[in-house]
Amino acid sequence: MGLTQAQRSMIEKARSGGASDQGISLTDEICCYLVAIIARDLDVLNQFPELPQDVPPFFENAELNRLTVPGVPFLPLMERLVGLNADADTFFACLASLHKRRLKYERILQTQPIPTIEQVGPRGLLQFGTLQAKSLTGLLFWRKWFFDIDNRAGQETGYLFEPIIANAIGGAPFGSKTSPIKRASDRKKGRQADCIREQQAYEFKIRVTIASSGQGRWQEELDFPVDCRTSGYTPILIVLDATPNPKLAQLEAAFVAQQGEVYKGEVAWRHLEAVAGPTMALFLEKYVRVPIQALLREVTDTLPDFTAVMRDGNITLSIAGDCLLIKRSPDAPEDVADELPEDVSEQIPGP
Repeated sequence: MGLTQAQRSMIEKARSGGASDQGISLTDEICCYLVAIIARDLDVLNQFPELPQDVPPFFENAELNRLTVPGVPFLPLMERLVGLNADADTFFACLASLHKRRLKYERILQTQPIPTIEQVGPRGLLQFGTLQAKSLTGLLFWRKWFFDIDNRAGQETGYLFEPIIANAIGGAPFGSKTSPIKRASDRKKGRQADCIREQQAYEFKIRVTIASSGQGRWQEELDFPVDCRTSGYTPILIVLDATPNPKLAQLEAAFVAQQGEVYKGEVAWRHLEAVAGPTMALFLEKYVRVPIQALLREVTDTLPDFTAVMRDGNITLSIAGDCLLIKRSPDAPEDVADELPEDVSEQIPGP
């Protein structure tokens, strides 16, 4: 059975780079690699003799541009994969979106401009005299560059983390302008929702910490379940790390007070996997849970040794014995995105 028109549309949107000047479109060679990864994950790779059986793992190759399978037509592979597993199209859309964002962020690292003295010079007054002028200028430049690439990471994650989970469980994320969740204090204003599914409004969090946000921002979080309930939706809080603290207890109480549901830690993962179904539960396990849990296990109260070197136009970062080489191409186009994109629901296309 061939792909339906809806499936073809979803696949094309998933591989498209979008309107961004730095957006990455996925070639047939890249898409064939993703099919091979999915077929291996679903234990059906033996049904695809034209694909290599030893494709590199998705998360274990520093050179992302090498993750390709050339010389194989893509769409026939996708048709066969969907024929073997009806949810393979959603699996592909989510994995393609993740891969696009990883490729795009690699390009951002290569192209993010080095700051100018006009941008950072006035900040030097705060520390002038604590270092020689040459050293302080270098510190200001490095600090601003790291701030910029971290800010861009936040922007790209706005298109990625919550939308991937939302689509995996059959829901959709909404920005504030398009959200059906309205503020109880002003019904003309919408509230961003990480996921809406079957009259349920989800809030996803990796961890809630004591210093999670300022008082104004914290009150916004406490108001979310109220806004959901007054808009006719059941608020659901998902916290992937259940480490207890007073802020988490306060937020949990706010959801429960509005007849909401709260899932934390292992229970949260089980809830997501149950709602997602077996195929997309596998996606969540391999491409969301395993990486997040690995990062959480390494959280400490101290910072590891770190050095940053710029030589011959390239940047080498050394962290706790690991090295990351960033091959710079500063003349490539830039783009800017909102951290909370209003078109977020369109970034991982549904059927």
